[in-house]
Amino acid sequence: MPDRKYDLTLAATHYEPYVSGFTQTARSIAEGMANRGWRVAVVTAQHDPELPLRDTVGGVDIYRSPVLMRASRAIVAPRYPILAGQLARKSSLLHLNLPMPAAALLIPLARRVPVVSMLHSDPHLPAGWSGRAFARASDVSSRAAIRRSAAVVASSHDQAHASRFWPVIRNRNFTPIAPPCLDRRGGEPRYRETGGLHVGFLGRIVADMGIGYLVRAFQRIADPDARLLIAGNYHEVTGGDLTAVQSEIDRDSRVRILGELRGREVNDFYASVDVFALPAVASSFGTVLAEAMMSGIPSVTTDLPGNRYPVAATGFGRMVPPRDPQALERAISELAAVPRHWKEQKARAARARFSVAASLDAYEVLFTTLRGRATARQHR
Repeated sequence: MPDRKYDLTLAATHYEPYVSGFTQTARSIAEGMANRGWRVAVVTAQHDPELPLRDTVGGVDIYRSPVLMRASRAIVAPRYPILAGQLARKSSLLHLNLPMPAAALLIPLARRVPVVSMLHSDPHLPAGWSGRAFARASDVSSRAAIRRSAAVVASSHDQAHASRFWPVIRNRNFTPIAPPCLDRRGGEPRYRETGGLHVGFLGRIVADMGIGYLVRAFQRIADPDARLLIAGNYHEVTGGDLTAVQSEIDRDSRVRILGELRGREVNDFYASVDVFALPAVASSFGTVLAEAMMSGIPSVTTDLPGNRYPVAATGFGRMVPPRDPQALERAISELAAVPRHWKEQKARAARARFSVAASLDAYEVLFTTLRGRATARQHR
């Protein structure tokens, strides 16, 4: 049971130290608001049984609910909605991170606390009856949560309009806010091996990231000094797997699997690459894509809603059709030849648009407005 009151409770089924763009966004918002003087709690699942049920990190109180079982990428934590509801009732606001299968159960338990729902992406799950069943259940729950939200956030109009939840979102108070992205400049090129083109990928190594298409695109580059650096955790990340492309990777001695990178290692990764590639086959805002551009790295991604937004908003890269290695290779080669002054100009634009401060400013305006309205209603 929570032992204090909070200005903001952030509900997310996964949170750091689990590694993903989703968890980085959640942590940046939680710790960013705490640094601005807000009392912040996070309620999440205990995805690693070694993690404590109660913790404080970065000025944020973390409450974890034990996990009963996992099904595909889903986790089953029966007490999670109850714990989240208890925290919400002791808070001025509830920030709900979707998709979340438990969202529909959680909101009634939060009672009259204003809810801000953030849609990270539409669920994308492996084929099969279990994946389809989870996606349907998650969709029903997310729609119910959105209908009862005081405000809904997505990374861009592009993402929201293309979402299958748009018919519900359009009737709510919708605000596009880009996720807070870290300034990764200042790293050392420790992963660089040669003077040839270095192409980089950083993220969850799962099927919807399109790693296989990137490997095939890179194999079209003949330069023996070229390198493809693939960074990300595929052992402990839910759904992570390199099996489908391992044989192709093994055939090219120029491909490097770096594993999971954290902290300064990520800065060093960006300092080591010439072009960043995120060839995802499912729509989602790519935090790593924006951070690459903020670091001065031109980037290529797929022309899908959400994915394309960082490149479309800044012009700092190329968009290609999904599942097209030939187009991907052509874009990588074009970006490798762009002049330095152009990269510096575009990087400044990316930092202005996607910085942590810019995102937190927008969130604080939204949170403060909703909290003020709720306080005014209580005093009528």
